[in-house]
Amino acid sequence: MKIGISCHATAGGSGILATELGIALAQRGHEVHFVTEEPLFRLQGFQERLYCHHADKISYPVFTTPPYTFSLASKIAEIVDEYGVDIWHTHYAVPYATCALIARDMLTARKNFKVIATLHGTDITLVGSDPSFFRVTKHTMEHSDAVTAVSRWLAKETIETFQIRREIKTIYNFFNEERFSKNCGGKPELAAPHEKVIMHISNFRPVKRVTDVLRVFKKVLERVPSRLIMVGEGPERVSAVAVSRQLGIWEHVRYLGIHKNIECLLPCADLVIQPSEHESFGLVPLEAMVCGVPVIATASGGVCEVVEHGETGYLCPVGDIDAMAACAIEVLTNPTKAEQMGKKGKERAYRLFSRDNIVCQYEELYSEVLRS
Repeated sequence: MKIGISCHATAGGSGILATELGIALAQRGHEVHFVTEEPLFRLQGFQERLYCHHADKISYPVFTTPPYTFSLASKIAEIVDEYGVDIWHTHYAVPYATCALIARDMLTARKNFKVIATLHGTDITLVGSDPSFFRVTKHTMEHSDAVTAVSRWLAKETIETFQIRREIKTIYNFFNEERFSKNCGGKPELAAPHEKVIMHISNFRPVKRVTDVLRVFKKVLERVPSRLIMVGEGPERVSAVAVSRQLGIWEHVRYLGIHKNIECLLPCADLVIQPSEHESFGLVPLEAMVCGVPVIATASGGVCEVVEHGETGYLCPVGDIDAMAACAIEVLTNPTKAEQMGKKGKERAYRLFSRDNIVCQYEELYSEVLRS
């Protein structure tokens, strides 16, 4: 098959999943064409049968902001027409699936390609539910050839929010076994030998509740010598730094910024904390489990389908600092329990979220849509 993909190219779960999917599809013999605004965050080096095209931002005095969506729709139409793409797989309803539908309308007489929209969360919970985007999001989902969501929770939320009457198929995110099995050449020294390493990884948006991480860490630090490693960048980083100073824990916190090779950092952690308001799936908890690291997350959203409470980590109420701190202390002070949780997490990750398992589900969907 010839498959086109549009996604966010920067660090984030949706862009990482889309990139890994494209790589896997190309390795399985399909021809894959990405159209993005900038180079893909997770793509490294040349990949056979995988092509990357950029939709340029257009500056024009009449527009107060560059009309990127028009450029994206036009570029999708151009690539479909030039390469004969059969399916365009978009990651986020708005703007990517919307632009693909516009491109399809432009090419109907010459190439009636199929559009698949995969929902990752904020396109529904934040963007789509905003009154100004509600109609276009609903229209996009109703007119795509297939719609998928990365968790059962997200599929249910979408159906209830938008009163969608069509099927929304759940296909989970996955991890790249090859990436996580390679030798990174030794662990970086993130803490002193006597310190436990607690890690948080995100894009530092408000929904990630990064200041909760610091408040949990302060309580843990009172009982367990430890170091907090914060990985990522985003709008809440300034607040996180300020809170760490206010709490008097600044010297125990390290901010590493954005890292492409997260598989080299995660194995260094004794515990990963992700206290989000909600997660539509929870790629970081999954990747932590792959590395045998216990996870503390919130019992909200699709992460409940990833982390098994009491077995591979703990799921606590949103904002419950005391509960998360108590769970963290229990894991960090009980090596046997931590080892058991890590082992069970790794087994669960490989059993339910392996690349071949999930990519096969997407291939089956592509074939089904083409037949219809």
